[in-house]
Amino acid sequence: DVQLVESGGGSVQAGGSLRLSCTASGFSSSGSCMGWFRQAPGKEREGVAAIDTDGHISYGDSVKGRFTISQDNVENTLYLQMNSLAPEDTAMYYCAARGRGRWCFLGGYRGQGTQVTVS
Repeated sequence: DVQLVESGGGSVQAGGSLRLSCTASGFSSSGSCMGWFRQAPGKEREGVAAIDTDGHISYGDSVKGRFTISQDNVENTLYLQMNSLAPEDTAMYYCAARGRGRWCFLGGYRGQGTQVTVS
């Protein structure tokens, strides 16, 4: 079975950093579309960052220059390094994999989410 397990969320002050991890099982992250999206209460889902099947990286406009996505195919883990965090980054962050679209979540798999709160 495919599973995605996120970790690394928490509460941080504005300007701080967090590193999210998403450990995948049931498939190889190598060559798979994997990404992060977030959703805050009352707001629409927002794509954050993704690596497509060719290794091309995309970032949402609101996180460019502050967030970095990376992948360790040996550990089958996807990372999201988040720097210069701001209150508007507060949301539940989800890992997505093997879906369609720019952020890899259409019709694919997602994890249970990890909460990021910036004050």
